[in-house]
Amino acid sequence: MSAQPLFHLAFPVKDIAEARRFYGDLLGCAEGRSAPNWVDFDFYGHQVVAHLAPEECGHRKTSAVDGHDVPVRHFGAILPMDDWEALARKLTQAGVDFIIEPHVRFKGETGEQATMFFLDPSGNALEFKSFADISQVFAK
Repeated sequence: MSAQPLFHLAFPVKDIAEARRFYGDLLGCAEGRSAPNWVDFDFYGHQVVAHLAPEECGHRKTSAVDGHDVPVRHFGAILPMDDWEALARKLTQAGVDFIIEPHVRFKGETGEQATMFFLDPSGNALEFKSFADISQVFAK
């Protein structure tokens, strides 16, 4: 395969206009194609699609990771540290309620990473993380 594959994820939302405000306006994801019941976003170079399905929304289970209850079903992006820090500031200034506040996880261990978790308006959990050493993403 010559080109880097792109990731695609479809997820449920309660309200398309609300999804546009959150993913487009707050997170800065450019909008692609859409219809009355779905909208594509350019999520850091990958395609995510918000589908109107209120009955499917929200996270339900957590798993213990490094002393925190991490939502089992979540998605997000691994950003360069400067971008991660800028996003953390932007979300904090916007008054986003974090499930897990921005912090460094596994400090001093293999896989050390900056991470933060929060919910979109439909209750979908997102995680954004960053590695000072990107080679640590899959390190054991």
